[in-house]
Amino acid sequence: MEKDKIYFWRAIASFILVLFTMPLGHALMIMMDKNMAPEAVHYAGFAMGFVGLVIVIIGVFVKGDTRQTLWGLIGGLLFWTGWVEFLFQYYANRYGVPPEIEHGKVVTKPEYLILPASFGFWMMMMTMYIFSTRNGCDFITWIQKRLFGKRKNEIAFQPMTRHTSIVTFMEVNMILWASYLLLMFCYDKNFLGDHHPVTYLIGFSCFIGSLFMFRKQLHIASWGANIRMSVATVIVFWTPIEILGRINFFKEFWVHPQEYSVQLLCILAAFIFLMVYMWMKGAKKKRG
Repeated sequence: MEKDKIYFWRAIASFILVLFTMPLGHALMIMMDKNMAPEAVHYAGFAMGFVGLVIVIIGVFVKGDTRQTLWGLIGGLLFWTGWVEFLFQYYANRYGVPPEIEHGKVVTKPEYLILPASFGFWMMMMTMYIFSTRNGCDFITWIQKRLFGKRKNEIAFQPMTRHTSIVTFMEVNMILWASYLLLMFCYDKNFLGDHHPVTYLIGFSCFIGSLFMFRKQLHIASWGANIRMSVATVIVFWTPIEILGRINFFKEFWVHPQEYSVQLLCILAAFIFLMVYMWMKGAKKKRG
């Protein structure tokens, strides 16, 4: 990372690439739910998660930082959608968990109501990262400095074996997980509620935080590192979008894929273009 030089195109292209996965992922799940039988959805979801895992593992053996990052990104998103969201959906439906309904409208699906129960597992993973790894995550590094002070290098003195595909995969899943936990906490009226001032403050703070993260991203020269930084930047940026959509501040067109098919197809085309472009950039750098 060069502090003075700005790589605007790399930062904005990486940001848009990851940003477009958000509406596309939502639209994919909704289309599967509406156009497939429930049994077929669960089989397809499980297969999706398995394919995602295979993609991530293949990415370990791919040459090039950018290409490994892309394999980890796509694999991580498929893994999360298939083996996390659809599995929560399966067990919520299987055991009859009702959705949260307000004014006759479903505001929270059953799978997201039970997702907060995974908080302990998330903390278990974070404990491992905080106490046992030296890594490039600014958030974890900040916690380590506050917890360990001068003993930071003694407590977490070496990194885990680094495979860029696995690093990206874990980043995608851990940050998505944290984001869902935060949102479900905000929406829960036993704690805050979606119209609570603290919920609005959290959304605003995430938006401001994402701007600072993007400013840092502008100085990252590597395509692969820029994409990985975009994962964190986009998910933090997407948090206030989720909150605004929740309170009906705007219409989330990605949850109505059949009505907005043209817009979503344009997003898909742009996403594929950026994927191919970055893949070729990775190949060019490798040959160079």
